[in-house]
Amino acid sequence: MKEATIAKTPVKHAQFAQQIEALSQGLFHDPFSFLGPHQVSADAYQLRVYLPGAITVHYVAKSGSYQYTQIAGSALFILDLAVNDFQSDYQLKIEYPLATITQADEYSFSSTLDLQAMYLFNEGSLEQAYLHLGAHWHTCNAKTEGVRFTVWAPNAQSVSVIGEFNDWQVCRHFMRKHPASGVWEIFISQLQAGQAYKFSVVTAQGDRLEKADPFAFAMEVPPQTASIIPHKGMFRAAKTDKQRLQEQARKQLRNAIDAPISIYEVHAGSWMRVPEENNRYLSYQELAHKLIPYVKSLGFTHIQLMPISEFPFDGSWGYQPVGLFAPTSRFGTLADFAHFVDACHKEHIGLLIDWVPGHFPSDAHGLAKFDGSHLFEHADKRQGYHPDWHTHIYNYDRAEVQSFLLSNAMYWFDNFSIDGLRVDAVASMLYLDYSRQEGEWIPNHHGGRENLGAIEVLKQVNQRSYQRHPGIMMVAEESTAWPGVTQFTEHGGLGFGYKWNMGWMNDSLHYMQRDPLYRKHHHNEMTFSLVYAFSENYVLPLSHDEVVHGKGSLINKMPGDDWQKFANLRAFYAYMWSHPGKKLLFMGGEFAQYNEWDHDSSLDWHLLDFAPHKGMQQLIARLNRIYRATPALYEKDNHPSGFAWLDGHNSEQSIFSFIRYGKLSQSPVIVVSNMTPASYKTYRIGVPEAGQYAVLLDTDNVEFGGSGFAKSTVYSTTNKAWQGHQCSIEIDLPPLASVYLIKEA
Repeated sequence: MKEATIAKTPVKHAQFAQQIEALSQGLFHDPFSFLGPHQVSADAYQLRVYLPGAITVHYVAKSGSYQYTQIAGSALFILDLAVNDFQSDYQLKIEYPLATITQADEYSFSSTLDLQAMYLFNEGSLEQAYLHLGAHWHTCNAKTEGVRFTVWAPNAQSVSVIGEFNDWQVCRHFMRKHPASGVWEIFISQLQAGQAYKFSVVTAQGDRLEKADPFAFAMEVPPQTASIIPHKGMFRAAKTDKQRLQEQARKQLRNAIDAPISIYEVHAGSWMRVPEENNRYLSYQELAHKLIPYVKSLGFTHIQLMPISEFPFDGSWGYQPVGLFAPTSRFGTLADFAHFVDACHKEHIGLLIDWVPGHFPSDAHGLAKFDGSHLFEHADKRQGYHPDWHTHIYNYDRAEVQSFLLSNAMYWFDNFSIDGLRVDAVASMLYLDYSRQEGEWIPNHHGGRENLGAIEVLKQVNQRSYQRHPGIMMVAEESTAWPGVTQFTEHGGLGFGYKWNMGWMNDSLHYMQRDPLYRKHHHNEMTFSLVYAFSENYVLPLSHDEVVHGKGSLINKMPGDDWQKFANLRAFYAYMWSHPGKKLLFMGGEFAQYNEWDHDSSLDWHLLDFAPHKGMQQLIARLNRIYRATPALYEKDNHPSGFAWLDGHNSEQSIFSFIRYGKLSQSPVIVVSNMTPASYKTYRIGVPEAGQYAVLLDTDNVEFGGSGFAKSTVYSTTNKAWQGHQCSIEIDLPPLASVYLIKEA
């Protein structure tokens, strides 16, 4: 071992007492100004390290090995070197009681932060902030591999990285602050993928917080709360231009407003469990193996996953996320989730995920008061607290929050090529007075109740997502009459591709829950939706919200005995599949699960052993096949020329009859829905052309569990004018049933 060639007066503890105290307390605002190598004169360097638990420390380089001096029994070690002996790529050889390690000095590296990206982050326009913040594998000085940790905490006094790799010591890896951006950063070598970490944040008031990484790509399995260092190469290689264009073309066909879109909504934790293994979840890999073939066999075009961004509480179903960039570890790794997405696309199934930009929970490790200040949430409780869910509301006016949400939306498209985002609780974002009484909210600067910041965030997310990823679909769960939800942003709209038709859902379910004897008095509940059906690009949802919290399952909403319940639901499904708008059905509805949905239990798959439930499942499969094969049922969902009433006023018999038209010369589809137990052997309907009309679907067919009332499958026209048409047919109309007819070629 060589001795340092610069002779110095022995360093006394008192000389660095203030720094040692701050370091030992885990409170050091500017660690790079003190730790690491510093040229103290024209011919000398002083190197300082703070290593709790170390016995000896050596500087190791090609020029030689030199021992640091420990300062008065503290964890501070100092070495004075001649300029000629100093080499920037030195290593530290550190002796601990149980091990000796060699590593780079974290405080010898220059910043690797992209300042231009930070400018855009602070401006609110950084679309890929996830590439710059969080934990990323990086190589410094062309040979030292490690992880760069970066976090936005502008009001913190001090921030350090704590984790498995440093025994969670707050005084080991202090971060460098970039005052202009409010971002803290450090590069640490010799880490391993899968190690847990957090940020230890000292607030302006001196409180210490332990926070998960807002940009973490993986987190521990709840109830554990730490972030996880991702695997190297977590993002797949960029696609070639040819692959990208092919994928884009497939999405444009699959997700277009004139495409057949039938969505199966899934809660991944309860679709199916493994009872013989302590009722555990299926993994992403198992879901790919079981869920996707099931969905394909039923003819659905898309799967929509309820939120899969990491969340701490199972009972929130994912709607209170703490890790927006981390697919929940409940079902496997990030790579496992990517495999699931790829498996969907391999089978030509589109994938949507629920996205929650409207609020976040108050968990101590999450975003709430992240650096001791109201950083992500609005400071005023009248704008920053959600009274319905007891959660925090993002400060949409803050530029960095805009970048955070914008880049999160991009993250799912950029790296997993999902088909779309279903944006949760949009109404709660749009209105400042949402669920608030007078005096509990603050008007905007125009005096109105519109949340202008949230509106701008939604517009930017939609506009930029569609520009960057043509062919996707952005879907709004918006429950009010807000105008232009699916209008282009340049035309004053919010820029969504689709909007859930909550009015249709509420009205039609209210109608179907009524005893058929009284339905004639509420006929408009089924017809009113056609007044506004073409004002937006709609999705007709029968979602999870309709089968929880005491609302009962869909089958148990239906009136009558068991036979009538099933007949009612079959008739309703066929009415829904023929009504203008794309389709969404929550899992379990396809086989008429009796029990209300329970997120802690598997669906009741044993019901498929019983004919009525199996028949319902077969009906859904038939509906999807007919729907996808019949352009008249989907091509003009958003245009009034795609729909015409034959008779929308037959309230006395509670019968609805209408025609659906496609774009070209394909045969239109005639739909008749009888919502009472009465049956008719000669029910007359008008038809647009003379000829023979074949039954395309009859929900009363015995294969679906019906009575088989109708014996004829083809009907010939007569020249009797009816319902505005020159010819008509008389059909067998079963009880509590919907019938589709199409003209034979």
